[in-house]
Amino acid sequence: MSALAGTLAYPHYRGMTDEPQAAIYTPDPAINTLADWLAAPVEGADFPKTLLRFRNDSAAASIGLAGLNDEAWCQHMGRFAPLEENLPQPLALKYHGHQFRVYNPEIGDGRGFLFAQMRDEHGRLMDLGTKGSGTTPFSRLGDGRLTLKGAVREILATEMLEALGVNTSKTLSVIETGEKLMREDEPSPTRSAVMVRLSHSHIRIGTFQRLLAHEETDQMAALVQYCLTHFPGPPPPGDAPGRDEPAVKLMHNLVERMADLAASYMVAGFVHGVLNTDNMNVTGESFDYGPWRWLPTWDPSFTAAYFDHGGLYSFGRQPEALHWNCGQFAVALRLLAETEPLVFALERFGTLYMQAIARRWCWRLGVEPRGVEYDSALVSLCEKAMRESRVQPDAFFFKHRGGRGAEGELAEALADYTASDMSHDYWQDTVPQSMVVDEVESIWSAIDESDDWQPLNDKVAALRRMGAAHGPAPKPAGHAD
Repeated sequence: MSALAGTLAYPHYRGMTDEPQAAIYTPDPAINTLADWLAAPVEGADFPKTLLRFRNDSAAASIGLAGLNDEAWCQHMGRFAPLEENLPQPLALKYHGHQFRVYNPEIGDGRGFLFAQMRDEHGRLMDLGTKGSGTTPFSRLGDGRLTLKGAVREILATEMLEALGVNTSKTLSVIETGEKLMREDEPSPTRSAVMVRLSHSHIRIGTFQRLLAHEETDQMAALVQYCLTHFPGPPPPGDAPGRDEPAVKLMHNLVERMADLAASYMVAGFVHGVLNTDNMNVTGESFDYGPWRWLPTWDPSFTAAYFDHGGLYSFGRQPEALHWNCGQFAVALRLLAETEPLVFALERFGTLYMQAIARRWCWRLGVEPRGVEYDSALVSLCEKAMRESRVQPDAFFFKHRGGRGAEGELAEALADYTASDMSHDYWQDTVPQSMVVDEVESIWSAIDESDDWQPLNDKVAALRRMGAAHGPAPKPAGHAD
């Protein structure tokens, strides 16, 4: 797609709602160059109904689609009519992955697919991907569907994470489909939905693992170049061996992004629950939310998934999990590069993670950083205070925003910090926003029992207000996206 595409007008996407467009719709199905070996063409399910339940016009405006009226929206997001000059048919991506550290070659997009790519207002390549859109060649025994409750939970997860500065996919659309689903982990039959995510790529660590398993060297080299072209990061350090090799560049890129992602989870008090390599996007963007939870108290052993019996993906082990996944990426890239430069990149994870914890902690606490040594000591004091008081983490950060409300040695430490901007009226609220499981269940119950969507809509608005109060999260040095 020519760079001039951004100057073209697509009138039927414009002027149909009052939402201002942050970008002109600019299709760029770049995945086509890899599709023959990276994906399988599929058809979306033919649902009995398409009842629009949630549309994220803020996110849609960033890719020039907020002007779609509801009828056109449902045709594209629920019936998967191709967007103009975009992918002619949805693509189910192929990948392998370690699931709870057990390698599984029998996976891939089993209930979702990629169905469009376009540029956002910053010129970045963005994907529209689905969840619950029907069976694919990789569905195995699954029905390819998504429960409405699962879709509602993903709205809540992505909105809360974005408000807390986590690099996350956005829930773009949820459409109820009129089917009844049987599930073992919730009362059944239950309502069904199809969801569309807006994300910065669906290329996973598991995508590279599959190419290694098949020893597809040329394809992996092409995928590396695709990733470097569309998801660029800062160059490796000057002393990095092999720093000019494409695979080594991508390895450094991944390690930097994963270290920041791990830190963002910890500062948010978030437990993803299923950090398998097939759930790890090479852009460092969090996605695929299943059994997630937010911490009720600061407890490193807290787990989100009822099936995580050994606590592999417990709250405190999340940095370890992402580091391990980076190691599997290095193993895959051995198809293209020597061990030494890949290990050099992998060993940067710990330092990068601590730097990310320091800058993100100060950001959420509302104080200006003083340096990693000082900030790390502050983090330790805050953790100690949360453990001893057993206060819910969201309440802790809110209470001490800008250094207020502290006592004892924590007060002494915060006295040396300068408060960030506290002018937003959110900081004067009586209680902060949070996402503990009781509120999640209450929001779902209103929908399930009386089809009342107002509590969900109110919560989304409240979370966006909280996000505005926090402002943009600090990024690693050299990162613009």
